[in-house]
Formats: sequence, C-alpha cells, structure tokens
Amino acid sequence: MSTPTTPTQTEDPTQQRPISAVPDKNGWYGDCGGVFVPETLVEALNQLSEVYEKACQDKQFWDRLNDLNRLYVGRPTPLYRAGGLTRRSRAMVADKEQGATIWLKREDLAHTGAHKINNTLGQALLAKKMGKKRIIAETGAGQHGVATATACAHLGLKCEIYMGSEDIRRQHLNVVRMKILGAKVNAVDDGSRTLKDATNAALRDWMGSVSNTHYILGSVVGPHPFPMIVRDFQSIIGREAKAQCLRYLGGMPKAIVACVGGGSNAAGMFYPFVDEQGVEMIGVEAGGRSDEPGEHAAPISHGKLGVLHGSMSYVLQDPNGQTSDVHSCSAGLDYPGVGPEHSYWNNIGRVSYTSVSDKQALDAFVWCSRDEGIIPALESSHAVAFGVAHASTMNKDEHLVINLSGRGDKDVEEASRLLGDQI
Repeated sequence: MSTPTTPTQTEDPTQQRPISAVPDKNGWYGDCGGVFVPETLVEALNQLSEVYEKACQDKQFWDRLNDLNRLYVGRPTPLYRAGGLTRRSRAMVADKEQGATIWLKREDLAHTGAHKINNTLGQALLAKKMGKKRIIAETGAGQHGVATATACAHLGLKCEIYMGSEDIRRQHLNVVRMKILGAKVNAVDDGSRTLKDATNAALRDWMGSVSNTHYILGSVVGPHPFPMIVRDFQSIIGREAKAQCLRYLGGMPKAIVACVGGGSNAAGMFYPFVDEQGVEMIGVEAGGRSDEPGEHAAPISHGKLGVLHGSMSYVLQDPNGQTSDVHSCSAGLDYPGVGPEHSYWNNIGRVSYTSVSDKQALDAFVWCSRDEGIIPALESSHAVAFGVAHASTMNKDEHLVINLSGRGDKDVEEASRLLGDQI
C-alpha cells in the first residue's frame, strides 16, 4: 500500500473559512478523505487530478458539458410543488398552522431517469482528455451503470460495468438497458453480491488496466480526487435548485432532504447550500429491517471512522474492524460506507443524518405514486418518507425541498414483490 496522505489543516474550518472550502490539496475534509490506494493507482489518480484541474480552467470543456446537460440530459430539471404530499403531511397533525409546503427537485426527469448522468458525462469527457478509450464502472441499482453506458455510447467509448449478482436479480431492467447501450455487464458473485463487491471488482480491474482505462466512480466515495469531482459535477442539482427557490419561493427553503448511500445526489444538492446557515439539511440513510448489524446500511448513524475503497469515512464495521454486511430494500443504498464530505458535514454539525426503515420507504413509494402520479426510485423513497414526516413539524409558511434523485421504473418488480397485497 502507498503511504496515505494526511490532513494539512489545523484550523477550525467552520471558523476560519467557508464550509464549502474543502477538500485541502491532499483530499482531506477535516479528518476524512485522503488517498489510501496501492501504488499502481497513484499515477492514475495524479493524472486525473491534473486533467481535472486544467479542465476547471477550460471554458471549452464547460461549454461542451453545459451543452450536453441542456440539450442531451434535458436540464434544468424542474422544481415541482408536490401538493399531494403536502396535503398528506398536513393531515398528520391537528394544528392547522403546521405543515410546510413540499417541493420535489425532479432528477427523475433527467435523461436515463436519475441524477447519475450529471457525473458520467463529465468524467467521460475527462477520460477523452486523458486519451483513455475504455471505461469501467460499478453499479448497485443500475442507474450509474446505465448512465455510464449512455455516456460511453454517446461519446464513442468502450464500456464495462461491474454489478453484484443480487443486484442483477432485483434490477433486471437496468441490466437489459446497459446491454442494449453496448456495455458489457460483469456479474460479481463475491461477498454479499451487491454494491460493495461490485466496487471491489471494478478496482481490481482498474489496477490491471490503468494505462488505457478510466474508472468512472459513481458516488462521492473513493480516493481523492473522486469525491471532489463527483460532487462538483453533481452540484448542478443544488445550483439549479437554489436559483429555482429564489424564483418560486422568493428565498431559500427552510429545509432540504436527500437520501444518502455513497451520497452523490445528496452532495450535489447540499453543496451549493452549505454556506447558507439558515437552511437545514438532512441526509436519510437506509435503516433496513432493524438497527442490528447486517440489517441496515446506515454508516453515519451506526458506523465509525475507517478506510473503505481508498478513503477515510464512516464505515459499518464488525468488532474486528472488518466491513460489515449491509441490507436495504434499495440496491442503490446497499453500501457500508459513505462519502468523506458527508462524514465531514456530520462531524461539524452542518448536516443532520437520520435513517428510515424499508417499510417506511416502501410506504413512501406508494404515497408518492398515488399522491403525485410520480413513481420514485426506492432510493428516493427514503427521502420522501422522512421529508413528508419532517414537513409536518414545520410551519405552514415554510418550504421543504426533497431531492427526487431517480424514477422507480427499475424498482416496480422488486417493490411489487415486497409490498404484496398492498398494491
């Protein structure tokens, strides 16, 4: 293993500089982040850092990406007033002055059906700048795999996706979509056969193919500079939402809610608001079936700091320090770690993190479908479940925004199996 980088800052970042002014030059977010990888990957990470730093100053790069976002992805996505969910929330309380207005940031309407395309197009353009013609990626719910396959098809890149065989079972539609788009889908039968194991397999591939391959990591996890790059590409969500709130609400919302697995949709939504101290932000983890080890996927709520997939963050661990098994009805949240910036926001108290159970998420899946005529992804249903409950505790003149990170087409068969006679 390489010698890990260590944090360079000693000041209290909440006092000395804006909360958004992270990471430092070595990829540290306070005590989280860094680079913990084999030597074979250091050069590739350095190359990625260099090309991204240059791209950040390249107007042509951003013009190309902005054109793709506007004309290909269909951005900006709407900020939609969810009247049905608002009425449901207000019905939870007797006080007629309670119950905030609920708004949905409609990432489900982006091309491919989720927020993942925001990152894959950006990283695919970086891969072309590096002269790398082969792309690999991991996927859990299949949305990142579909978005990666889509970006590769559009930009003429070879694509291979690693996916746990359990996730292949419950996300069959997205497997077919990836194959139609020309990607090779590699089933991973190791461990729990879910997202963690798919990520392990993708990293093993990358260690043996760095010269011609770029790994499009799908969340704000992994070694620096991945968490920063993914956050930056996903921040288009929060920038749009901020402008839309100013236009439609006349100011900032009182609260913002997003689901958190690795944490890319939440990081993209939260980051443009982190320096707005009047905005409450809540990340919702997968509470699964119970708080018992192996029955949930809530590392901030139940984990401790450790190294997973190349960075220091909150990780679910057994008494021996080994990564724990996890469970969620949602394949995209079925991950034992979380991004280092989320860990940092938790540590400094800027973002609150909670969890909802499988049952609560499945109930919200039905609510959103029947109250709004919008079938949400099971990942997003976690945010809907908490958001509806939280809005009921707020004042009637306040506003709460939920990031609806993806649509639920991929989940209808699994949700039908789990809900049974409820639908």
